[in-house]
Amino acid sequence: MASNGAADGFTTPNVLQAMLTMRSGDSSSKKAAMDYLQKFQKSNEAWTTTISILQGSPEAEAQLFAATTLKGKITYDLATQIPESEHAALRNQILVLLKKFASGPKPVRVQLCVCLAILAIQMQSWKDVLQTVVSALGDDVSSHACILDFLRVLPEEVTEGRKITLSEEELIQRTSELLADNANEVVGLLINYAQSSPAAATNPQLFECITSWLREVPVTVVVNSPLLDAVINGLSDDRSLQAAAECLGIICRETRDVDDNLETIQALLPKVLQLRPRIQALADEEDIEGFKAITRVFADAGDSWVLLCAREPQHFRPLVDALLECCARDKERDAIHYTFNFWYELKQYLTLDHYIAARVQLLDVYSKLVDVLLKQLEYPESDDPNEFDLFDGDREQEEKFREFRHHMGDTMKDACQVMGTTECLTKVHEAIKIWRERFGGQATESAVPHWQSLEAPLFALRALGRLVDKEENIVLPEIMPLLVQIPINNEKLRFAAIMVFGRYTEWTSAHPDYLQPQLSYVLASFQTPSQEILRAAAQSFKYFCVDCKHLLGPQAIELQGFYNSILDTLSDHSKEDLTEGVATVISVQKTEDIYSLLKLYCDPLVQRLMTKANNATDDTSKLELADHINLLTQYVQNVVPYWPSNSDNPAVRYWQEVFPILATILDNFIDFVPICERICRCWRFMVISYRTAITPLLGPLANKLAEGFAKSKQGCFLWASSAILREFSEDREHVEDGIVDSIYGFFEAQATNVLRMMSDIAPIDLPDVIEDFYRLLIDALLYYPQRLIPSPLFTPIFQAAISALSLEKQEPVSAALHYIRDLLTYGGDNPASSSQQFGAVGVQLREHVRQLLLSQGEALIKQTLAGMMITFPRDCFSDGSGVLLGMFELLPAETSTWVDRTIRMLPAGTITDAEANKLMAKINEKLQGGDHSNLRHVRTLLQDFTNTYRRRYIAPRDGLGMLTAARFHFEG
Repeated sequence: MASNGAADGFTTPNVLQAMLTMRSGDSSSKKAAMDYLQKFQKSNEAWTTTISILQGSPEAEAQLFAATTLKGKITYDLATQIPESEHAALRNQILVLLKKFASGPKPVRVQLCVCLAILAIQMQSWKDVLQTVVSALGDDVSSHACILDFLRVLPEEVTEGRKITLSEEELIQRTSELLADNANEVVGLLINYAQSSPAAATNPQLFECITSWLREVPVTVVVNSPLLDAVINGLSDDRSLQAAAECLGIICRETRDVDDNLETIQALLPKVLQLRPRIQALADEEDIEGFKAITRVFADAGDSWVLLCAREPQHFRPLVDALLECCARDKERDAIHYTFNFWYELKQYLTLDHYIAARVQLLDVYSKLVDVLLKQLEYPESDDPNEFDLFDGDREQEEKFREFRHHMGDTMKDACQVMGTTECLTKVHEAIKIWRERFGGQATESAVPHWQSLEAPLFALRALGRLVDKEENIVLPEIMPLLVQIPINNEKLRFAAIMVFGRYTEWTSAHPDYLQPQLSYVLASFQTPSQEILRAAAQSFKYFCVDCKHLLGPQAIELQGFYNSILDTLSDHSKEDLTEGVATVISVQKTEDIYSLLKLYCDPLVQRLMTKANNATDDTSKLELADHINLLTQYVQNVVPYWPSNSDNPAVRYWQEVFPILATILDNFIDFVPICERICRCWRFMVISYRTAITPLLGPLANKLAEGFAKSKQGCFLWASSAILREFSEDREHVEDGIVDSIYGFFEAQATNVLRMMSDIAPIDLPDVIEDFYRLLIDALLYYPQRLIPSPLFTPIFQAAISALSLEKQEPVSAALHYIRDLLTYGGDNPASSSQQFGAVGVQLREHVRQLLLSQGEALIKQTLAGMMITFPRDCFSDGSGVLLGMFELLPAETSTWVDRTIRMLPAGTITDAEANKLMAKINEKLQGGDHSNLRHVRTLLQDFTNTYRRRYIAPRDGLGMLTAARFHFEG
């Protein structure tokens, strides 16, 4: 293998010493060692040094590092650092090393197998890969593990072959040569190995190999071979159970297209069903991992053949019953979740009229499933009925159980849709009655025996709420009176009852006789010290107010006393729930009463607000002040009376009184971001809620937003400004021309301030401002294109957007790209405008955009391509691609030239002239056709190119060189 000789800095002793430093040195030494090793891994000398370490070092850690480094070298540097004539020598060295490490350590052996697989993909002249590897490693038992590892990783690495510097055509051809052409030979090798000894037949590596090659080998070949029996037998061996279960699950999933695999499924079904006794055996042995594995097998079979379960319910009933048994025997609740998707998919079929017969036959299965779920929903039992910490203080385990219950609740809903709500509710009702009969008489004020078996059906009842029609008159009228009798001293039961009431408020609105007892139960719960109960009560109260607002209307004044007295005892989230609730009740009152009711409810809040503002001296108290502002915003959002456009809106009249107070607070806390954000949010919703009726506040509001941004440089002021821009645009009704002129002048002032800021401060320090600015500009372009596009600000705004594309944060880059994409539409015939009727003005706008792109297009292309190849967050790729497509649509020849120049600016060594020429030839070929659909192909070419480049290379450490974004400057 060719080498220039090891440089003094990258000798084997130096590399080993750096690794030792990584294990035991101080932080500065470790950093230096890390930098050294990273440079070593990119160097030419790494080839010989890694092989030297593998040949001579006795330390497993050093061996693994060397093998991993060699893998990276073959993946990324083979084409540029090793001549093709020396690839065979490298292959032979790896084969020798594999022979050496055949017996272990396994991690090193696996990495060397990966090295050989990646080399095989790139070494296109190597046609007899399988034969060479098997022959070189020999037939002794110690080499079998090595051959199996290689066979396992080969399909995986070929599938991930996009990392490698082959063209798509070359990769497709190499995939066929390595996988499809060798599939039959691999199956033969695996059969021979499985039959060679009892130990081989249950070797987990065998099943891992079969799993890996199932992507390439037709599943029917495996099912009709001795390999299937080996897999089935492997499920009875503890050593191979996990690998065999995974393999059999993949085999089942490969038959998911049931109509194409009916014969294969008929052969598989009895093999799978013969495993059913293992369910009980593993459950009795309390083998948790084994039970999960066998459940996963049945779940994979069920998921794959669910259509056949609906078509032939009698024939596939044993499989459905086996899945039900898995659910029932899962004592630890670790495996049942594997079955959830099956019950959902089967429900999807059974609820279709076409499968009504199957639904009738499988109805009892879902009925039994509900019984199982009701039991599985129960909290763990405890000797002490007052003990509610049932997870020994393990909060993570408790949260996991809660999340798991919600998934079970979804499956309960699936069962309900198959059985019908009345039948399902009846089962829940029966469970409640059984508890009352067995333990109800034993309940006291201090203890509720076996409360878990009462709480579970309450949780189920809550889960079913969305499916129950508000006209249900059979079961719920019997259940609801029972719930208001739930013992209030048991926190879990009380919480469950409150949540049920909150879930069924729509039903209660249609059955007003049940409202007062339920509401009284919820209101009484606000006296508890439990924060969990308080949160539940506040949430349920909100739903009562929202769904029963007309029923609660007469109690609006009475509710204010409760609201005012209880508010300060709640958490911030519960305060907002409570406030949203009462605000909804106010919203349906007579219009003439709105002003007085707002004063009744909000004046105490404003008084609290001023008190908090006077006492806010540290960050904690300032945050409390900021959160309190959100309560006023709830009223702004929800109390929106209908009022003639030319009249004095009563809600706006009230907020005119509050506005100076908010403005003063803003002035006093302009340097505290959360307060600025909350006040801007409140003002923004004033504009959104009252629209043009907010006109009396428009002047002072616009002034405070402009002043606030100038002082604080916070993007929230731009965010609030965008609402004004939208609501007072030129095509809105009831907006005077003078107001439109003022609003646009306000926007230009805001834009000028931002551009000055972006000229003075690097984009990396302004991500939030940039995001909000370009969200604002999207609205300005949408509603004021005839003013913005001819404006002197149009070009610097575009230049600033290009500068923003150098950021590596998703939100600002996405906002800038969205603005650019919208702008490009004005260069064509279909602008992204709120009004399409431009007439002659449209021609002028198109020309303005075209001239802008001719002068700034190259910078845009350069920065967009640099982002897609190196800096953009993944979520920005499609928008970057959309910008390129838009440019090719408007200026195809110029854009092609700019793309060519840009890719030739890439750092040296990362792209060859041949690759660049090949890309540009394909692009120009598509452009010459004149067919608009070919532009989509150009977009695809660039996406593939940038994706491939990004996978191959990380951002250079010394910067982006010629692709570095130009610094934005603004002279306005």
